[in-house]
Amino acid sequence: MLWIRAYDGESDVWSYFELDGEEWALRQVDRQGPPRRPVTTASLAEVIEIRDRGDLAAMAAYERQYGVLAEGALRGWQEADGAAEITRQEFESTWTAARETLDADRTEETT
Repeated sequence: MLWIRAYDGESDVWSYFELDGEEWALRQVDRQGPPRRPVTTASLAEVIEIRDRGDLAAMAAYERQYGVLAEGALRGWQEADGAAEITRQEFESTWTAARETLDADRTEETT
């Protein structure tokens, strides 16, 4: 496993990825703008589970809440702005905080 982050200056997004041995995203966090507001906390395992059930409504709801996971291998990530390998702990703390924020946002929308 490999954990990385990269910056997209055009959209002002920091992306954090958990990658497998072939550099495919297993989990992704995107934080946008100066407040670094989470906009994505997508997980390949969750996406596969929903896809295998064939529930299109559930997939659409998941993508609205957690965003869309990057597709394809992220080879060459080292050339991206601000790209760096990070620790598992840094990824996990970023993931947990971002997921809690998006879950709280969803709870507020439904109340």
